[in-house]
Amino acid sequence: MAGIWPGDTKCVVMLTFDLDGISAILSRSPEAVRLPSVMSRAEFGPKVGVHRILDLLDRYEIKATFFVPGHTAERYENVVVDMVNRGHEVGHHGYMHEPPATLSDDQQEEVIDKGIRILEGITGQRPVGYRAPSFELTDKTLEILARRDFVYDSSLMAHDAPYFVDTDGGQLVEVPVDWALDDAHYYAFNRGAGAMNTPQDVYKAWEWEFDGVYQYGSAFNLTMHPQHTGRLAKMMVLERFIQYARSHPNVEFMRCIDVAQNWTAEGMTAITPGE
Repeated sequence: MAGIWPGDTKCVVMLTFDLDGISAILSRSPEAVRLPSVMSRAEFGPKVGVHRILDLLDRYEIKATFFVPGHTAERYENVVVDMVNRGHEVGHHGYMHEPPATLSDDQQEEVIDKGIRILEGITGQRPVGYRAPSFELTDKTLEILARRDFVYDSSLMAHDAPYFVDTDGGQLVEVPVDWALDDAHYYAFNRGAGAMNTPQDVYKAWEWEFDGVYQYGSAFNLTMHPQHTGRLAKMMVLERFIQYARSHPNVEFMRCIDVAQNWTAEGMTAITPGE
């Protein structure tokens, strides 16, 4: 074992997707329900984008992690079942995409429990991975997760490789994120916020980020949203990135749970991707 990965593995790539649907809009701006243009932009993800992404992952035989709010899962049960049937992990992402930082401790527990019930009811599998909507945790969120036997969280940024977080409820693996590896940071349209990045610019940014991860033997955790990356030119960015990463020797694509379940203080003990 060289570095933090077993065998000859140089680095691990995790492709992750937050399938927010309309929940992210309605949680912050309920009045947007009267704005069909805004709502349609969000509906593109579960209606169109995610299917393109699933087919692309199949072509490259890559298993990924999808974080799904309970509200989206209820509206698109068939999509969530399809993810599981294709071998992907489905993780917890709140109910109505509520950032925990906007909730009381009791409200957090209610939302997390509700999401668990919904995802387990649809997939038959209890979620063990969590990503906070907008990456906005409180000082109690991880404890709440640990007390419910979650294995990992993927919302924090204290390292670029997985690490352990101790809470009063137990220990979790943190599979860290980075704003530079979040497609919404580049692609989301906000009036008055200036021009969006071009797909070419985003690809080049991710190529540089991967080069750094590969050189130092760390982890590449890419956060994407089907409403953004599912658009045609952005799909080309994702496919080109997969090809680029695969052109390097000893790179493994894995789900977050496969990394977290095998993580130790010395690094990852084995490459054992789930079925």
